[in-house]
Amino acid sequence: MKLRVLSSILQIPSSDWQPLAPRDFPFLSYHFLHALETTDCLGQRTGWKPAYLTLWQGEELVAALVSFVKNNSFGEYIFDFAWAEAFESMGKSYYPKLVSAIPFTPATGPKILLSPRLSAEEGTQAAQTLLRELRQLGAQLEVSSVHSLFIPEHQLHFYREAGFFIRHSYQYHWRNRGYQNFDDFLKDLRSKRRREVVHERAQAASQGLRIRQLSGDLIQSDYAEIFHQFYSNTVDKKGGHEYLTLDFFRQVFATMKDQLLFVLAEDPDGRPVAGALNYFGDQTLFGRHWGCVDEFRSLHFELCYYQGLDFAIEKKFQLFEAGAQGEHKFHRGFLPSLTYSAHQIHEPRLAEPIQNFVEREKLYLTRLFEDYAAHSPFSRGEGGDKKVPSP
Repeated sequence: MKLRVLSSILQIPSSDWQPLAPRDFPFLSYHFLHALETTDCLGQRTGWKPAYLTLWQGEELVAALVSFVKNNSFGEYIFDFAWAEAFESMGKSYYPKLVSAIPFTPATGPKILLSPRLSAEEGTQAAQTLLRELRQLGAQLEVSSVHSLFIPEHQLHFYREAGFFIRHSYQYHWRNRGYQNFDDFLKDLRSKRRREVVHERAQAASQGLRIRQLSGDLIQSDYAEIFHQFYSNTVDKKGGHEYLTLDFFRQVFATMKDQLLFVLAEDPDGRPVAGALNYFGDQTLFGRHWGCVDEFRSLHFELCYYQGLDFAIEKKFQLFEAGAQGEHKFHRGFLPSLTYSAHQIHEPRLAEPIQNFVEREKLYLTRLFEDYAAHSPFSRGEGGDKKVPSP
C-alpha cells in the first residue's frame, strides 16, 4: 500500500472516495466534505486545514483517514480548552494540533475508512498504517498533540494499540425499541413523561402552523436561503461563530437532498418561521441545526425531536442522535450514551496529568450514568439504556 497525504478532497475523484464512505454516516460522503471545503467553511477563516491520509493499492483507494491541522479548539465539541490553558501556563503552545474529526459535527462515525475489498488482516494493517502515519505527520508538523473525536466503539482498539488514551464523553441518543408508530413510543414512557410530551405536541399544533417533513425531491432550491436565515439567527442568539456559509447550505441542499430531512414550520400566511435540519444514513438520523424567526410554544421540541422521532420510526431507523448537550432531551426519551475520543499529548510534563484527569472523568460519568438509570423516563426496563460505562 502506498501512502499519499493530500491537502484537499478535490485531489481525490468522487468515484474513488465514495466506495469508502460509510452508508450510515453522511458526513463522510464526498458531497459533504466537498461542500465544507469549497464554501469557505474550512481554512483560515475557521482554523481547519485539511490533511487527508490515503492508502492506495496501485490506482485504487483502499483506506483513508480525514484529519485537520487546527490553530484553535472551536467546532470540535470534545472540549480541551483547559488543556490549552495548562500548556500556556508552562510557556508552551497547544496550537497547532492535529485532529481527526468532521468539522462542526458532533456525531459518531468511523474515522478509519477501509475498503470492503480488504481482508480482515489487510484492514488491520491499513488501520495501523494510517494511525502510524498520523503520528508521524504530527511529528513533522511539530504539533502539541494528536486527537481523534467521536470514534465508534468498534474502532477503539486500533487507537489503544497505537498508544492513544481514550476519553469518555456523552450525548443523549434515542434508540428504536421496535416501535411501530409514535403512540407506541409514548406507551413506553412513564405516565408523567408521556403527559408532558403529549402536552408539548398539542401546544405546537394549536398555534396554526403548518409543519412539513421535506426530503428528496420535496426540497426546493430556495430552502437553503430560508434555512441559512434560521441558522444565522440561532448563532446570533447564542453568541456563537457562523461556521457554515450560505453557499454550504446551497450545496448540501442540492447534492445531498436524499440524505436530508428538513422540518419546516410556516405560519398561516405561508411564511417560514422555523426549521430543523437533519441528515440520515441507512439506519441513523442525525439532528444538526435549528433556528427560528419568531417564538412559538414548544416548537423547538416539536421540530427538533418529535418530528424526527416520527420520521425515524416510520423509516425503522435504529438510532436518532439529536446533537451535542441538552439535558432536556433525557425526559423526552433520549438517553445518555457514551461517546469516545482518542488522544496523544506530546509534552511529557502534561501527558500524565491530562491522562489522570481523563480517568477521573470516567469515574464521574459512571456515577452520572447510574443516577440517570435510576430516573429513566421509560416505564419498562427494556425501554431504557441501562448500560453504565466502565472506568
